[in-house]
Amino acid sequence: MTTPLKATSIPTALTIRQFVDTHILPQAAQMDQEQEIPRSLFTEMAAEGLTGLAIPEKYGGTAVDYATLGAIHEELGRGYASVQNACTVFGMVCKPLARFGSEAQKQKWLPAIAAGGVIPAIAITEPMVGSDIAKLETEAVQEDGQIILNGRKKYITLGQIADLFLVFARLNGRGVAVLMERGTPGLQIDPMRGLMGLRANMVAELTFEHCSVPVDNLVGKIGFGFTHVANYALDEGRYTTACGSVGLAQVCLEQSIQYAGERFQFGEPLRKHQLVQKMLSEMITESKAARELCAAAGRLREQGDPAAITETLVAKYHASKTAVHAADHALQIHGASGCMSGNPVERFYRDAKIMEIIEGTSQMHELQIARTFRL
Repeated sequence: MTTPLKATSIPTALTIRQFVDTHILPQAAQMDQEQEIPRSLFTEMAAEGLTGLAIPEKYGGTAVDYATLGAIHEELGRGYASVQNACTVFGMVCKPLARFGSEAQKQKWLPAIAAGGVIPAIAITEPMVGSDIAKLETEAVQEDGQIILNGRKKYITLGQIADLFLVFARLNGRGVAVLMERGTPGLQIDPMRGLMGLRANMVAELTFEHCSVPVDNLVGKIGFGFTHVANYALDEGRYTTACGSVGLAQVCLEQSIQYAGERFQFGEPLRKHQLVQKMLSEMITESKAARELCAAAGRLREQGDPAAITETLVAKYHASKTAVHAADHALQIHGASGCMSGNPVERFYRDAKIMEIIEGTSQMHELQIARTFRL
């Protein structure tokens, strides 16, 4: 475990842009190829305040308003989608822990996470039910002051290196959220490699065989695991994923504009050709629209408006589809060169598709938006 570093200042979109340009972009291709984020980068991120974005200042965090949070995640998405998604996971663990956790849990874990000494992961997804929380099969039993878990989780981001897991299970048919440390007897962690996109997410499959943790590790009340803790975490994840998708769409646009100005075809730069102009204009307008949807959701979230839940779904739905469309256009503009391994556009194309799947698929969002939208 690396030596924790306290953030030197509150992060802003500008400081994170500089951090992305200096520390993330130069090694994005290598992280994608090696399918991992170096532990040292998390230490550097902690020094910038990135690991404490969802943690109150009283616990060592750099809690920022939602407008700043969204702008930061857009910059991270512009840099490398796997790093942005890792920060999303930090938020998905820390936000509900700060709200529903006991004071002892907050004191023990939040400062350590903010300082970069502890890497968290959220364990919801299962092999047979995906993220359908109501159908989770991992079972928990309360016995002699302990919570004993049996079951499996799959595609757990940061699972390969996480020090702390927020695990969701059923206890007598009621949802519970439990904190479990790496090294807990009965916890087996199997790395998963070869993902199409977000290759550096370091996903893993978790197996719980009579894993016992103190009952004090429950986050929130018994029965709150699904309805409160998990939903709160997923809502947070959708917002930052939406903003990260805007950043991914933006970098697709930037790369395309640059290439279209340098690459000549039939005696003119590609940017002079009308059909290329059409693709660029679509990327510009769709990215701007996605950014505005994220900003609108952020304002409602800051105000505590109940409508923020639906608006966050709308933002994530549109922004993730925008990222896919932008990556598709970027690849088309770059042609064969964009299909080559090592070209950033090839990575953008793979990463963008995953954004439509994580934190709820586009199809799930379509159902939820239609059901919850109110005039």
